[in-house]
Amino acid sequence: MQISTRLQMEKDKVTFFQTYNRLPILIDKAEGNLIWDKDGSCYHDFLAGIAVNALGYSHPRILDAIEKQSHRYLHVSNYFYQDAQLNFAVKLKEISGYDRVFLANSGTEANEGAIKLCRKWGFEHNKTEIIAFSGGFHGRTYGVLSLMDKPKYKENMGPWLDNMTIIPFNDSKELEKTISEKTAGVILEFIQGEGGINEVSSEFIETLNKLKEQYNFLIIADEVQAGAGRTGKFFGFQHQDVTPDIVTMAKGVGGGLPLGAILAKEYLSPIWSKGTHGTTYGGNALACATGLVVLEELENGLMEKVHKNGIYFKERLNELQKLFPDQILEVRGRGFMLGLLLNFEASNLVQDMLKNCNVITNATSGNVLRIVPPLIIDLEEIDLFVESLKSCLSKQK
Repeated sequence: MQISTRLQMEKDKVTFFQTYNRLPILIDKAEGNLIWDKDGSCYHDFLAGIAVNALGYSHPRILDAIEKQSHRYLHVSNYFYQDAQLNFAVKLKEISGYDRVFLANSGTEANEGAIKLCRKWGFEHNKTEIIAFSGGFHGRTYGVLSLMDKPKYKENMGPWLDNMTIIPFNDSKELEKTISEKTAGVILEFIQGEGGINEVSSEFIETLNKLKEQYNFLIIADEVQAGAGRTGKFFGFQHQDVTPDIVTMAKGVGGGLPLGAILAKEYLSPIWSKGTHGTTYGGNALACATGLVVLEELENGLMEKVHKNGIYFKERLNELQKLFPDQILEVRGRGFMLGLLLNFEASNLVQDMLKNCNVITNATSGNVLRIVPPLIIDLEEIDLFVESLKSCLSKQK
């Protein structure tokens, strides 16, 4: 590591709040699924900006969209009609099957807005409670933190919002005991990201649908990480027999720029009127221009490629589990949202793969290796990841 790189890292430590456990890489440039650091080393990225860079880095259509829109304007506010916003939102409606769109900057903002929309609907129906689940991750602001149970995100920062109830994930019996006439909504990730790539069960969804008919509440699907084609379908919930009333999106849908969205069915349209919700930057024209490229690429065969290659990726990981049954306890996930449940701290493997194989991956939920690469990776790159993982696991065997 060059002295200048080391000095810049030291400067970082005395400049920023130290809230991130950064990897020891000072990035210089990136293209496709490759990242180069200031020292000239090249890394294979299977983190994708935490499931953000759906089309990888420096995608030519993304760069072209940025250039064209930046010459027109960057920001004018939501006081104006904007074709960049409308083109993106119309395409989003077409692909998603939802009727109404609100554009935000992030997943946190989308989930906060979804809570507001649900609560306002609930006010008209004399319902106030929102139910969430253990292991869920919905953002970092107060509303969504009130729906999360991980102590390190919440310790010594309360009190939290009232009428927010957290119950065990995938526990149908607890769901039946908890939902009542006062329930306004249920929010869940159908495949939990930070929670360890845990997928909701069909039995749980069957119970949820039955209770919805009985008690009339809204289902909010947090698709911030699993959405935008990452699981081989546009939404993670589409692998189940369920139709959420509200869907939240962000991460991959912006193609690398901050973009979030709340989607809802038409019957919720009257709940928000002029002035009841808003944002200054939400639906930024530049982000909408890149977001449209992502949607068009997904529609033009990329989603099918993720489905096909995701099956191959999971098969290769299952083969690896058979070789290392004491180290890999379970292979989880769908498409390019995969996880390995390990019998040791996943962060150790992350560091090993970075140092010895120049492969970037991620640890979540303690002992889960999270694999969320750019959606554009091919079979050769999947094989490279598996062989790198095999090499690292062999040293620990």
